[in-house]
Amino acid sequence: MESENVQNEELLVAFLETQQPLLENAPVLPLINRKTPAQKAMRRTFKMSAHLANLLPTGTVLSFQFMSPIFTQQGQCHTITSQVRTLCLLAGCCFSCFILCFTDSFRDARGKVRYGLATSQGLWVIDGLVTLGPEEAEKYRLRFIDFFHAFLSILVFAAVALFDKNIVKCFYPAPSEEFKELLVALPIGIGVVCSLLFIAFPSKRHGIGFPLSRE
Repeated sequence: MESENVQNEELLVAFLETQQPLLENAPVLPLINRKTPAQKAMRRTFKMSAHLANLLPTGTVLSFQFMSPIFTQQGQCHTITSQVRTLCLLAGCCFSCFILCFTDSFRDARGKVRYGLATSQGLWVIDGLVTLGPEEAEKYRLRFIDFFHAFLSILVFAAVALFDKNIVKCFYPAPSEEFKELLVALPIGIGVVCSLLFIAFPSKRHGIGFPLSRE
């Protein structure tokens, strides 16, 4: 009996020795880092900026995000020339958001998407290869709601620009704490109000830079 007990103990020790390296090499689960209030606020800011960008023409937003670091020199606007250049970028993007709200699209007889500019007479097709009948053109006629959406688009773009750190550093390299709070609250307020207005008064146009219509 004693020999059997000794043999069992030896087998148990051998088993534990074989399992010890597995325990030592077991992966250690990483600790979940809790985000600080500043990180949470920054995350909400990026989410808000992305949501606002969805209300604007895609090409305009992408162009602004690409050219903003170049025109502002990563926010280092040491001369008046660089600030004027940045203002020209902002003005150009605002004009693009404004004018593209008056564009619309339709599909011709072959199913090809055609773009045009809304006028008081109807839709002026950009390529000029297709013309619409009077009744069809009446559907695309310029209306007051188009100017309303164009004005909202400019406000939304202004909010997106205020979220851009390069733009803010270009004109306000050392803002005060009160101004920093304003830079956080103002774009969010503009975004919320404009989003509600876009929902209450939706646009039926599918212009350049916006999702296409299935019809």
